[in-house]
Amino acid sequence: TFGYDDSMERYLRATDRSDIADEANKVREHLTADPEVYENPESYFDELIEINLDELRPHLNGPFTPDLATPVGELGVKARENNWPINVDWGLIGSCTNSSYEDLTRAASIAKQAVTKKIKPKSDFGINPGSEQIRFTAERDGLLQIFEDLGATIFTNACGPCIGQWDRSDLKGDEKNTIVHSFNRNFSKRADGNPNTHAFVGSPEMVAAIAISGKLDFDPMNDTLINEDGEEVKLDEPMGIELPPKGFEVEDAGYLAPREDGSSVEVKVAKDSERLQLLEPFEPFTNEELQGVRLLIKAFGKCTTDHISMAGPWLRFRGHLDNISNNTLIGAVNAFNKKTNFVKSQLTGEHGGVPDVQRAYKAKGIKTIVVGDHNYGEGSSREHAAMQPRFLGVAAVLVKSFARIHETNLKKQGMLALTFANEKDYDLIQEDDTFNFVDIADFSPDVPLTIEVVHDDGSKDNIKANHTYNAAQIGWFHEGSALNVIKRENAE
Repeated sequence: TFGYDDSMERYLRATDRSDIADEANKVREHLTADPEVYENPESYFDELIEINLDELRPHLNGPFTPDLATPVGELGVKARENNWPINVDWGLIGSCTNSSYEDLTRAASIAKQAVTKKIKPKSDFGINPGSEQIRFTAERDGLLQIFEDLGATIFTNACGPCIGQWDRSDLKGDEKNTIVHSFNRNFSKRADGNPNTHAFVGSPEMVAAIAISGKLDFDPMNDTLINEDGEEVKLDEPMGIELPPKGFEVEDAGYLAPREDGSSVEVKVAKDSERLQLLEPFEPFTNEELQGVRLLIKAFGKCTTDHISMAGPWLRFRGHLDNISNNTLIGAVNAFNKKTNFVKSQLTGEHGGVPDVQRAYKAKGIKTIVVGDHNYGEGSSREHAAMQPRFLGVAAVLVKSFARIHETNLKKQGMLALTFANEKDYDLIQEDDTFNFVDIADFSPDVPLTIEVVHDDGSKDNIKANHTYNAAQIGWFHEGSALNVIKRENAE
C-alpha cells in the first residue's frame, strides 16, 4: 500500500473529489505508517529492501514475460546472444496503465524533441489514451498533436494491442519481429497473435525513445541519433506534468448513472444470442463430489491468465460464459505430452481439446482438478480465468504457487485454490490419477487439506495441500461463490 501524501491530495482535488481529500486530511496521520516504522523499519518487517534511486537505471522487460528485466544499455548484448531482433517495428503507449496525463506528457516531451531536432522515427508509433477524459484533455492541450506530428496513430480508448485488439497489417505472417510497449503484459501472442513477436515492456518515455531510434539496443541516456540534416543529436531528459494546468475536461465520458432503485429492472437477453448470456448462480460443491475427482490437466511451466482464458478474438464472448468457456486452458502446456489443448479423457482413454474433455466430464457430473506449476495465473487479473473452469466443473486448482489475484478470483468463485506443501509432490501426479479430498468436511483456516491421490495401478499417495482461506472465504466455498454470499446477505 502507499501512504496518503500531498500528491494524492492534489490528484483527488483535480478529479473532483475534494470531499474525499477533506475527509482524508482529517485522519491523515492514520493513513500512513507510524513515525516509528519509518525511523526503524527493520523492527517491523521481515525483509527490508533498499533501492538507491541514484543508481537505478531504466529497464526493458521481456521478451515473452514481464519477469525478465534488463537495464537499457545492456539489452543489445543480450539480444544478440539470444538472437532477438534488434530492429523495432512498433512502439506502443497506453492502455489501462501507463497512459495517464503525466505519462503522455513525458512521452510527448520526447516526441516533441524528435520533431524539433528533425529526427525521423524509425518505428511505427501508436497511442492508446487511458480514458476518454485523458484523450479529450490531451487533445485540448496539444499532446495528441505532438504525437501526430511524429506520424503516430492514435488508437481508440480501449485495451487495444495490450489484449490483442490490434489488426496489425505490417506483417505477412508469423515473422520474427520486435515491438516495445508500455502495457502491463507481454506474453507470447498476446498483442498480435504472432508467437514470434518479441514484445518488451518499458516506461512511456522509454518506449518513445526506443521507437524513435528504431533499435532495441538504443540507450537514450548515452547514445546519439542522426537527424535529417545528417547531424548527430541527443535526446534530452523527458519532462512530465503531473496534472493538467487547465484541469481535466471531457464532453462525454460515456457514463450512464444507474437507477436509484434497480430491484425491478429486468435484463432481457435473446436466448439465441452468441454474445450475451444471463449468469446462473454456482451451486456449492458437496463433500461427495470431491471424492474421485479426475485430473483435467497437469500444466507444465508458465500458465498465465492468457493461457487459461485467451483474449483477442475471444473477447466478443466475454458476456457469454458458455461460449467463452470454449477457450478454457487451450494455451496451457500438458506436462505429459508438452502439447497445448491436447489432454487425455479418463472416460474414453482418448485425447482431445481441454474444453471438450471437460464438458464430457461435466455432462456426467464428474468434478475435476487442474494441477499447475509456479506462479499459476500470473498476468491480467481477468475474472474469466476463474469463472470458466468453475462453470465447466473444475472444483480445485493445485499448484506450486499462485499469482495472488488469480488465487483470490478462484476463491471468489467457490473453488479450492491449493498449493503443494511439498513442491516435489507435483512429480507424483500421473495422467490417469483421481483425487479424494479426504478431510474436506473439516476445511478450516490455517489447516492443510489432505488429498489422497489414487494412481491407475491402484497405488496411492497422500499429499498435503496448503491454502490461505480465512473463515469468510471458506464461507464462499460452502455457499458456492462470494456472489452467493452477497446475495444472501442482501436478502436478509
